[in-house]
Amino acid sequence: MMTTLLLAAGDDPLAHVLDRDSAITVGGTTLPLSVISLVIGSIVCIGVLLAAASRISTGPSSEGNARYVTKGRIAQVVEVLVLALRDQMLVPVMGERLAKRWLPLLLSLFFFILTLNLFGLVPFADLQELLHVLRGDQAAAAADAAMAPSSSVYFGGTATACFSVTLGLSVISFFAIWIQSLRDLGVKGTLEHLCGGPDLVHGPLALWLVIPIIFAVELAGMFIKPAALAIRLLANMVAGHTLMAVLFGFGAAVLKAGGPAWAAGSITLVAGFFAILITFLELFVAFLQAFIFMFLTAVFISLMAHEDHGHEEHEHDHGHGGHGHVGHGHVGHGHVGHGHAEPAPAH
Repeated sequence: MMTTLLLAAGDDPLAHVLDRDSAITVGGTTLPLSVISLVIGSIVCIGVLLAAASRISTGPSSEGNARYVTKGRIAQVVEVLVLALRDQMLVPVMGERLAKRWLPLLLSLFFFILTLNLFGLVPFADLQELLHVLRGDQAAAAADAAMAPSSSVYFGGTATACFSVTLGLSVISFFAIWIQSLRDLGVKGTLEHLCGGPDLVHGPLALWLVIPIIFAVELAGMFIKPAALAIRLLANMVAGHTLMAVLFGFGAAVLKAGGPAWAAGSITLVAGFFAILITFLELFVAFLQAFIFMFLTAVFISLMAHEDHGHEEHEHDHGHGGHGHVGHGHVGHGHVGHGHAEPAPAH
């Protein structure tokens, strides 16, 4: 059994990471695993966030002070993440007005990418392949080990390790950047921004010689920035998962080289221990990459905004009597968007 399980690992570690066809066919077209992961990830992400929102929202007044308390561990984690991202990351970078406008999109990107990254840490596809081996389904096990298109894997893999998925996410960021630019600066202001700013455009005529160069660089940057987001997310997801697949494949490599089964088993146990340690690192990377994608999108959007963030924050502080708090509502209680203007009771 040990020999069979180790040989089921396959020869190519990338085959366990990169996208491939699933066993699901729709209209004669075989769907890739990344598409299945996107659909399931979307359903799970929306379901969890809706459930968390219902537990975060303020209850009826008959509950007393308890109506302000968020119910459930998952809802509390979501609430803390939203507050930290909004108040500590997005508002200082974008300003309160711009952060409020783009908060739904930015948080949606964060939680959706995080969901896909976390799904990739669970070996759904490998568990299905293992099930084929344990059930004695030799044909399915052989197809799985060879990573053949006819494999009987219905769901699994890391969607964010597929370039088409990360590219699609970066396209969303691309359009958000352009929409913000055209909305705040207009067509004329956007063109001036791409040419180096109004000071350069309306400056001395001698400086106009560098405007074509600046325009070409800035225009290319509008495409390069979202592309860099896609490549960064893809590279980090592929690298970590490939490393884990390599560690788990050491035992199979020993067997296929003619080594004894006890040596392959021992190496697998040691490699598995280190793979578990790397899994905790990958868990951190899953959160980090979701945050980086969201945060850089926010930075790129703020660069196209026509406002002085420091001046805005200064006016905002004076408008609240110098307290400098953002969104008084129920922020003191850790609640987001309750829509109640009444003061919170003293604890």
